[in-house]
Amino acid sequence: QVQLVESGGGLVQAGGSLRLSCAASGSILGIDKMGWYRQAPGKQRELVATVTSGGSTNYADSVKGRFAISREIAKKTVDLQMNSLKPEDTAVYYCNAVITTTQDIRYAYNYWGQGTQVTVSS
Repeated sequence: QVQLVESGGGLVQAGGSLRLSCAASGSILGIDKMGWYRQAPGKQRELVATVTSGGSTNYADSVKGRFAISREIAKKTVDLQMNSLKPEDTAVYYCNAVITTTQDIRYAYNYWGQGTQVTVSS
């Protein structure tokens, strides 16, 4: 089994900062891409930022210059530093990872965390 556990969400005023963390655990052979997605009420889940095992990053246009994603491969963690937060950043943020497990080394599967609420007040 694989688990992704997020932490760090909360309530912050516009212009403030939050840092989200996600740790993967379980029968993990390797992790390819890790990232963060978010889903606001009434909207579809959308990409926020991803980082590959090689360190290449990708950001949604709406967060470029404000958010920074980082990962520690040995610790199997990925963080999202969110600065200059806006009310429109309010959403449930989900950690995502593409993982090959020791139980099935043929394929890599998509795993999701349980989500953490981020609320930005105006």
